Amino acid sequence: MRAGQRVLFVQTAFIGDAILATSMVETWHAARPQDEIHLCVRKGNESLFAQHPFVKRTWVWDKSGGSLKRYARLIGLSAALRSMRFGAVFTPHRHASSGWLAGLSGAGVRSAFAVHPLARVFTHLHAHRFGDGTHEVERNHDLIREWANGLMAPRLYPSPSDARRWDALSNGSIGSWVIMTPMSQWQTKQWPLAHWEGLIQTQLEGDSELNMCLMGSPSDAPFLTELARAVNSDRVHVAAGWRLLEVAYAMSQVKAVVTNDSGPLHIASAMNAPTIAVFCSTSPSFGFGPLSPHHEVVEIQEKLACRPCGMHGHRRCPESHFRCGFDVNVDQVYQAMHRVIAAASR
Repeated sequence: MRAGQRVLFVQTAFIGDAILATSMVETWHAARPQDEIHLCVRKGNESLFAQHPFVKRTWVWDKSGGSLKRYARLIGLSAALRSMRFGAVFTPHRHASSGWLAGLSGAGVRSAFAVHPLARVFTHLHAHRFGDGTHEVERNHDLIREWANGLMAPRLYPSPSDARRWDALSNGSIGSWVIMTPMSQWQTKQWPLAHWEGLIQTQLEGDSELNMCLMGSPSDAPFLTELARAVNSDRVHVAAGWRLLEVAYAMSQVKAVVTNDSGPLHIASAMNAPTIAVFCSTSPSFGFGPLSPHHEVVEIQEKLACRPCGMHGHRRCPESHFRCGFDVNVDQVYQAMHRVIAAASR
């Protein structure tokens, strides 16, 4: 592959997947700084890369609406990408849409996992290591290792304007905060809200200095507000609906982030925030655990025959008991949080 080419990374899955794909961008730029890097993501995730210093352009696929609208936009996007004359296209995304974009791109190098449903359109295929503890970041690097050695961590780049909301909320009290993100779009990935309430109450009683910020999407606001109302403390604040890079900046400023296995976990990784990740129905062996230098994973100690019950979780527990969530007790998470905070403070 000649120097100074345009290269395209395609990851049109969820927020966390797009964030983890930035590790490939970091590694590629470090190995081949002369190349022009483009990124293709689903609509809603593009704001993550607004100030990214290594991404020349972010392309967006709008998946909203019915199938006709969605795939009409995909066809238009594929034509626009083809006009860019990319030298290489890399996609860890394992769905037909990314194969369509890569196949029609005209790129001489098209690299994906061998399990891709349109594997035939790619010039380079790689085994997809899954469930053996290999992290997604390492797994994704299999796609580029032939041309770019190294293994860089994912990273996000908030701007000074992304700092304003957090600075106003924290009032300059840097380091005296913990961010908690209790919600998940998959119910079986979400540690029960009663346990989150217990964690907050235990923290309020056990430490008179730390403030807590409950973060989530706009749709999470009623739940977070109710959680804050239940504990009734001026040390607990709700910040719902912030821009993704505002959340990223905030996570870079706190003592720890406590989260489920969800998108905020990967934002924390990209900002090197000390992290406590609660895994319920899913397993860290899938490769989506925290990457921050200081982190702990908390999960049920007992081996359940039904866990993990799927790669992405479910709307409700298939066995109707949700022991993988309920049996992770408050003290486990509380103790993990304070071990992580202590380690990061040394």
